Amino acid sequence: MSQYTTANKQRKLAARILKCGIDKVWFDPSAAQKINAAVRRSDIMRLIKEGLIKKLKEERARKGEVRIKRKRAGSRKGPKYARLPKGKKTNWLKVVRPQRELLKKYKEKLPEGMYRKVYKLIKGNMFRSKAHLISYLRSHGVKIESDENADKSSTQKKA
Repeated sequence: MSQYTTANKQRKLAARILKCGIDKVWFDPSAAQKINAAVRRSDIMRLIKEGLIKKLKEERARKGEVRIKRKRAGSRKGPKYARLPKGKKTNWLKVVRPQRELLKKYKEKLPEGMYRKVYKLIKGNMFRSKAHLISYLRSHGVKIESDENADKSSTQKKA
């Protein structure tokens, strides 16, 4: 048995006229007798003009919800960092650039050949932070003033 037992024929006719599915057709409950009496296409058209039969608004998925659905687990292909614009490389650059700036600053104080060696170590991701780099340089005989606070504030202003 159909979902719409009353006025099934009228509902189908109205759906065809309104160019929608039968689920989108709304009948005014107070005008049930008039609607049941309408047999011809012209009768249904008249009821539509009177506002006793209407087409329900189409419910669409919100753009945001659709976008989120598109990005969920089942839709992902490839490794995690291949998808992200800010992946491993960007995070690595955020650490490496300030370290390279610091190394450049102390280049004159470094013994010969050490600049290139430390530069390669920075590239190899040996140092966790600028403080770690400074401690390494100090342990290898480089005299660095304790202006670490100035270094920190200068990098914060740039970022």
